[in-house]
Amino acid sequence: MGGVAWFAAPVKAQNGPLRIEITDGVIEPLPYAVPDFIAENAAATEYARNIARVIADDLTGSGLFREIPASAYIANVTSFDSPVQYADWKAINAEALITGAVAVDGNRLTVKFRLFDVFSGAPLGKGLQFSGTTDSWRRMAHKVSDAVYSRVTGESGYFDSRVVFVSESGPKDARQKRLAIMDYDGANVQYLTDSSAIVLAPRFSPTGDRVLYTSYETGFPRVYLLDVATVGRRILGDQAGAMSFAPRFSPDGGTVVFSLTTGGNTDIYTMNLATGQQRRLTNAPSIETAPSYSPDGRQIVFESDRSGTQQLYVMDANGGEARRISMGEGRYGTPVWSPRGDLIAFTKQNKGRFHIGVMRTNGSEERLLTSSFLDEGPTWSPNGRVIMFTRATSGANGQPALYSVDISGRNLKRVPTPGAASDPAWSPLQN
Repeated sequence: MGGVAWFAAPVKAQNGPLRIEITDGVIEPLPYAVPDFIAENAAATEYARNIARVIADDLTGSGLFREIPASAYIANVTSFDSPVQYADWKAINAEALITGAVAVDGNRLTVKFRLFDVFSGAPLGKGLQFSGTTDSWRRMAHKVSDAVYSRVTGESGYFDSRVVFVSESGPKDARQKRLAIMDYDGANVQYLTDSSAIVLAPRFSPTGDRVLYTSYETGFPRVYLLDVATVGRRILGDQAGAMSFAPRFSPDGGTVVFSLTTGGNTDIYTMNLATGQQRRLTNAPSIETAPSYSPDGRQIVFESDRSGTQQLYVMDANGGEARRISMGEGRYGTPVWSPRGDLIAFTKQNKGRFHIGVMRTNGSEERLLTSSFLDEGPTWSPNGRVIMFTRATSGANGQPALYSVDISGRNLKRVPTPGAASDPAWSPLQN
């Protein structure tokens, strides 16, 4: 993808009262209008229309915004610099208005936009301008969406992000799997591995440029490290006869935590990526797996069957005594710490149903967000507002697909992929 540069355009900022307060109650989506952006030259015409549509898809897809259709407009935006006719937008009950302009010079694309608070009759924040290659037009649209989302909600956005996942094809008893990467909304799919070996559980680095995953290339599971840009990869560790899996990066990206099975025992280890030095964090006859760091790097949540059933535990990042945090009925697994640090997402199996849920880091306030034949493997959006996961259908022809849901349990929807898909992992926001 082409690079994107951005800077503030010289537009006077005024803070209006427009704000969505995100709570666990019912949220009435904020009505907004996003007319097609102005094409400042002929080459920009298609980009101007498509960028506005991607912005609309982003904002409406979040569940927090409701687009007013163009058929309801009584005003037209004919110039980026024309004064806004607030009364005309207020008449159709728009609370926010997004205007923009696009120019193309060779393979360079420039996008500028403004956000207006219709009811206060003032701009909301500064106008911004983004520049990049024409190939990066979707990224620039997502950056506009993130800026709008942030100004209206007070939280960072998540639209300019990517998802790495396992792309699946073939019959259920001979499924072929390969790593793929895409924009958060399913666009721009690229394949990172071929389907010659089973791959599982890809995980992004904190900077989004590397991916950890488990592969059966050697005949049994081993952890690999892949560079997203070059697709170069290397195996981590060389312990003969050992199986390694379920890897994740530490928040600083310098350490990998993973499960290692040796001598019939599965425990949690860390590896320093610079030195290759390994450290054992657990030492129990039970199965300890699916470790995930807290955002500050001080704690690790993991799953263990040490109590007789699969449950969640938290321990110090250097190991030591672990405390159980899952206390409800059923089995708990695949815990993932929220990037905000306040919640842990998990998979729960109870009474023949699978659920994606969240709880406080001490195990309190458990909430189940989904219920299905098979829901598993949650991953957090960069802002901790949305969870993506795998949902599989039953039967001989059952297929896995990617879904997302807001942490309040609202706005459940399928994420488009070229075919069957599983094991999503969300990237941080791109730079």
